[in-house]
Amino acid sequence: MKNLVILPTYNESKNIVKTINLVLAQRDDLNILIIDDNSPDGTAKIVKDLNNEKIFIIERESKKGLGSAYVEGFSWSLKNNYQKIIQMDADLSHDPKEINPMLNLLESNDLVIGSRYEGGLRVINWPIIRLYISYFANIYARIITGVPVKDLTAGFKGWTKDTLDRINFQECSSQGYCFQIETSFRAFQKGCKLIEHPIVFTDRTVGESKMSKAVMIEAVFKVWLFGLWRLLRLKR
Repeated sequence: MKNLVILPTYNESKNIVKTINLVLAQRDDLNILIIDDNSPDGTAKIVKDLNNEKIFIIERESKKGLGSAYVEGFSWSLKNNYQKIIQMDADLSHDPKEINPMLNLLESNDLVIGSRYEGGLRVINWPIIRLYISYFANIYARIITGVPVKDLTAGFKGWTKDTLDRINFQECSSQGYCFQIETSFRAFQKGCKLIEHPIVFTDRTVGESKMSKAVMIEAVFKVWLFGLWRLLRLKR
């Protein structure tokens, strides 16, 4: 069994070594794929200097966005025959200790979502206004898409190889939060079994957030496209 953790990076030089070490400490059968968008702070060089056979890296020429990074990572994972794939942030907002429980849940589920809102609010270091925006944005997305998941914008997910094969992820054009919504929507539309696993999300304490207004606006409006697909019963 081959398991992969995908870590997109852009200017994560202050976090990447600690993140990698914590991920690899979870179990012996994990490999890591770094997808770096030409970070000016030298993130890619730091990763390569580790010279670890369990770490692979794709270096892209420019900042192309989170969604396209995951599309490239998913394609690489399938090409290299990884059976279970974890996607997570590289800034330690997602606790690597949740990797094992999520991999275990993939034994009987197609998609595991590391949820900030399952069983209550589990978010640390967020301003109250950002928490409100995120919480109600997820309600908004859930109502329109019909996907019965409390944290549709979650970026900590576990996939089986078969699930990725089914959802046509190569057709995703969304970025940021909207990419997370779209991939979960596609999985639900294909009849995949989704489960939320409660996690604690701790906002980054080192480095800069990659959140932008464009990403938020995309999520607000593109969700209606998914709602249309749902009404027309299009299997994306």
